Amino acid sequence: MGPSFDDGTSLYNFVVRDGNGVKGMVDSGLTTVPAAYMQPPRERIDKESARKHEQPPIDLSRLDGPEHDEVAVEIVRAAETLGFFQVINHGVPVDLLESLKDTANKFFGLPPEQKAVYRSEVSPTPLVKYGTSFVPEKEAALEWKDYISLQYVNDAEALQHWPIEIRDVALEYLRTSIKMVRKLLEVLMVNLGMKLVDPKIDALIDKKMVNMNFYPTCSNPDLTVGVGRHSDMGTITVLLQDGIGSLYVKIEEDMRFGKKGEWVEIPPTPGALVINVGDMLQVLSNKRYKSAEHRVRTTNTTSRVSIPIFTIPKLTEKIAPLPHLVEKDGIAHYREFMFADYMKNFFGNAHEGKKSLDFAKNVDSS
Repeated sequence: MGPSFDDGTSLYNFVVRDGNGVKGMVDSGLTTVPAAYMQPPRERIDKESARKHEQPPIDLSRLDGPEHDEVAVEIVRAAETLGFFQVINHGVPVDLLESLKDTANKFFGLPPEQKAVYRSEVSPTPLVKYGTSFVPEKEAALEWKDYISLQYVNDAEALQHWPIEIRDVALEYLRTSIKMVRKLLEVLMVNLGMKLVDPKIDALIDKKMVNMNFYPTCSNPDLTVGVGRHSDMGTITVLLQDGIGSLYVKIEEDMRFGKKGEWVEIPPTPGALVINVGDMLQVLSNKRYKSAEHRVRTTNTTSRVSIPIFTIPKLTEKIAPLPHLVEKDGIAHYREFMFADYMKNFFGNAHEGKKSLDFAKNVDSS
């Protein structure tokens, strides 16, 4: 248990509501950000000078027609460079996306006691967790957000255990998005020389999770962390942004739309979903695909919501670079490991860029 403010609200276990609770202190008239949320100057993003990523969204409807190969090249190129891209005509109804954003805002607007029943310490089910920040006991600056995490086992368990206020829309979002994820993964794995019938493709997205994130307004956004810089541990992430923006991706190598080390904003595009490559695809591809280091900046204009879907491998799945790629490259950049061990390491440490991949590095790799 972490330290508390005078009102007894634990720094590590609280529920955000504008004007209420620890994070809401800033919106209640205080002019300073509590020290626990202060971001070191070296980590801050200059919003005014940061450029926007202006690559147009990829039209996934073209995958089903004569332009399939051309679209596949666009997907592969995005995975090999930034590791982030936006898609339109993705098969997820636009009215469902709007309903998701409305539902998330309404849920986080509920009285704190209604949401607090799902805190990890007291949640009636291991499938639902309400929390704040990532690994607060290890973080120098706590994230300025609350989230609810919904693990998916099957439809029946989701309908039984997920909060009634959000379960139906979240479940439909998952159902429709997974069809798209499978298409994207097939394109990326076929490009690596795998066959569509390979059971490994299914194993890579065996587990799914829907999160709803809430970022309250902050009067001093430069001083706080929305989400710390990190790459996702899994295979592919699908993200719905609202219209506020503030999602940034780090450029790993110099390219035409930015320089190495630069942070570029992924601007919200109406009707689009954001796709990002996870660590497992970087490992399997022996570094051909780039898991994207990204972060979220807080804002002082209005609260923000985002709804990601995380797809990850079976916990018992053994992950390693594909053998034929290692043979071609002459070196394996990563060792073989069981995904459950990678996940344990990932959740045992604070966000620190792509350092989570160090767990998988081959000691003989440069």
